Amino acid sequence: MKELVIISGKGGTGKTSITASFAVLAGNAVVADCDVDAADLALVLEPQTRRREEFVSGHEAVIRQQDCVRCGACAAYCRFEAIRQYSGEHDAPAPGGDHLACKGCDFCKRSCSLRTCEIMREMWEACGGVGQAVFAIDPLACEGCGVCVSVCSVRAIDFVERNCGEWFVSDARCGPLVHARLAPAAENSGKLVSVVRSAARAVAQDAGRELVIIDGAPGIGCPVIASLTGATAALVVTEPTVSGLHDLQRVADVAGHFGVPTWICVNKWDLNAEMAERIEAAARRQCLRIAGRVRYDRSVTAAQVAARTIVEFAPDGAASDVRALWQELSAGLQGLAGRPAFADDAACGPAVELRSTP
Repeated sequence: MKELVIISGKGGTGKTSITASFAVLAGNAVVADCDVDAADLALVLEPQTRRREEFVSGHEAVIRQQDCVRCGACAAYCRFEAIRQYSGEHDAPAPGGDHLACKGCDFCKRSCSLRTCEIMREMWEACGGVGQAVFAIDPLACEGCGVCVSVCSVRAIDFVERNCGEWFVSDARCGPLVHARLAPAAENSGKLVSVVRSAARAVAQDAGRELVIIDGAPGIGCPVIASLTGATAALVVTEPTVSGLHDLQRVADVAGHFGVPTWICVNKWDLNAEMAERIEAAARRQCLRIAGRVRYDRSVTAAQVAARTIVEFAPDGAASDVRALWQELSAGLQGLAGRPAFADDAACGPAVELRSTP
């Protein structure tokens, strides 16, 4: 089984749009959206969820109001100001958010898929309703450090597992899609990426599919590392700007650290052809292969508005560039079998100098 990861050193380079097109062109692949902080492949691929699982990671503190003696030690020691004292009607949190504006229509609870309003209601109920002086923990501010649990003299604070989001297995028009949604202010995105990748491998194995296409996160943080480790190859999508060159260097270093063979693609290259040439020259000095270029095309925006990939929406222009890019990568993935990655490449030069030309 092969895993192709599409990443970028910065956001907004067109990584997800290219990944969605690859999913359509591959035809027999499993797609994993590992950009869990801002997962949006589902906006284009229109999946139908067939499996939904909670993502539980870390802990959060919860005060048992019937046992609390209102000493305030927990609030005094909480460095994150997650524990607040409510003493009257205008201090207590309302069930649906701002109690002065809430009309009790229940729309916020019905429309929120991440239980944010339900969490606010739980806080309000934990405070014993309006009019009591109580301490309550804001779950969005709690970092799960456990200090309040340690300093509570009557052991009135529970340290329960935290629900940090959800992950899904869905059927999209291009095949199976494994994706996730991280809850607001939740952490452990790298762990959630690992869960998504493991589920994608399992789905591919059960369905007899030999390729997993992964939409990684931008940057070089934990989600990117979790997306890259153990992958067959990576495609870095960049743009013809100074920041695109700089961020390409950083993410290529991460891929090189984990020994992942790496191609690059300059998206919207014709907006700055000179910078595109500089980026490709720098990539060659780092032993990165050039997979291709994609031109700037207004049809890409029109395709997104229509909830379609560019290869489904247009026959030429950027669509033809993406098709050529996929053919290059497909051939490259086949060539990786049974030999060291890029063993026939020329010797690498020194690290790329990233200073802009005066």
